[in-house]
Amino acid sequence: MPKKQKKSVLFFHDQISSYVFLIPWLLGFFVLTVYPMVFSLYLSFTDYNVLEPPRWVGIKNYFVMFSGNDQYTHDARFLNSLFVTLRFVFISVPLKLVFALLVAVLMNQKLKLIPLYRTVYYIPTLLGGSVAISVLWRRLFSGDGVINTILRAIGYANPPSWISTPEYALGTLIILAIWQFGSPMIIFLAGLKQIPHEYYEAASVDGAGKVRQFFHITLPALSPIIFFNLVMQMISAFQAFTQAYIISGGSGGPVDSTMFYSLYLYLHGFAWAHMGYASAMAWVLLVIIAVLTAMTFKVSDSMVSYGGN
Repeated sequence: MPKKQKKSVLFFHDQISSYVFLIPWLLGFFVLTVYPMVFSLYLSFTDYNVLEPPRWVGIKNYFVMFSGNDQYTHDARFLNSLFVTLRFVFISVPLKLVFALLVAVLMNQKLKLIPLYRTVYYIPTLLGGSVAISVLWRRLFSGDGVINTILRAIGYANPPSWISTPEYALGTLIILAIWQFGSPMIIFLAGLKQIPHEYYEAASVDGAGKVRQFFHITLPALSPIIFFNLVMQMISAFQAFTQAYIISGGSGGPVDSTMFYSLYLYLHGFAWAHMGYASAMAWVLLVIIAVLTAMTFKVSDSMVSYGGN
């Protein structure tokens, strides 16, 4: 066999071997990801209650969500769930990132037991999304919970029942989200380790203090990490579900003040058997996240510094 032909045969066998190893992943991708997405897109144009075959209704589900007309009643709770989720995202994500960055800066100092502190600060992220922590949070902020017990002990006579008061219920979930700062903190810490120490030494020689070094060296050098954490945490916040479901008892109360988008989607799909409407909501959420992510990438062009740029 000629040498050139032999190389072609070996190359062909290598390609076949590669695709053979990829088969499990490809099957999982198409069967568990692509097919459900395409099927849910179809369901979003149907009236489907799981027990009966889907009935094609066109864009009725989207009409009901956003405007309604003479034939279809507008779903006001949909827009409320969207506004509640947007408030949660735009308040909790920036506060979580700020808190995570400050803790990461502290954890980057050369102190004793720093590895232990890093582990302890990461634990809330591992536990924060669990049912047990959500139940504990509900007890903490209930009318007779630990928070109100402390407030009464220091002289505040009539503290509110935080999770039962519409003005404060969402705030308790925002605090819980901020408490789960461990994941972005670890990423920030890894970024801080990559900043050359010579930058700070040169700035110190020029008379720059710690605060000035932070804003003129640390933040610009960390801007790609900040951008990455922002996008990831924003996407995660839009999908928040467990905390709202447990703390509100699955109702999104009080007065729909904790009715997150994902919780309302879950209620339509699995509690009320409106699977077609829930599928339409899922695709609207996908579009919202995609648009906001694209806008974030657009804004980042003028705010993120990549090394030599």
